[in-house]
Amino acid sequence: MNQSALLRPDWTPATIALMILGFVVFWPLGLAMLAYIIFGERLRGFKRDANSAADGFFAGCRRSHGRYRPHFSTGNVAFDDWRKAELDRLEEERRKLDEMREDFDSYMRELRRAKDQEEFDRFMRDRKNGKRDDNGPVAEYQTP
Repeated sequence: MNQSALLRPDWTPATIALMILGFVVFWPLGLAMLAYIIFGERLRGFKRDANSAADGFFAGCRRSHGRYRPHFSTGNVAFDDWRKAELDRLEEERRKLDEMREDFDSYMRELRRAKDQEEFDRFMRDRKNGKRDDNGPVAEYQTP
């Protein structure tokens, strides 16, 4: 660590000033700064340990490419083959459902666009014809 850093976990004038300022502004900030001053050196080791534990925990997720695929074998070849076929079938169904959802989302976007276009065209038509009330909006226009 660079010992000439202004905010190192040590009793420097800058850290003391930040701690006091933290207590004045909002007491948890001052408490956090005090904890950083006292326990800051241990933080590097804690961060390293937490990162290595998380890397080990999520290593299986990277191998399965984001989908839950158990990679263990039961020892029964027939069951393992059946399980693999079922998981492949379910994955295909998931893919179809995702495609259907995307199609429906694009359909709904197109409906909203058409509705907005119709309302805008009606507004422009009414504005062109000069059918405005004193209140501003057109008198015949009713919101559904």
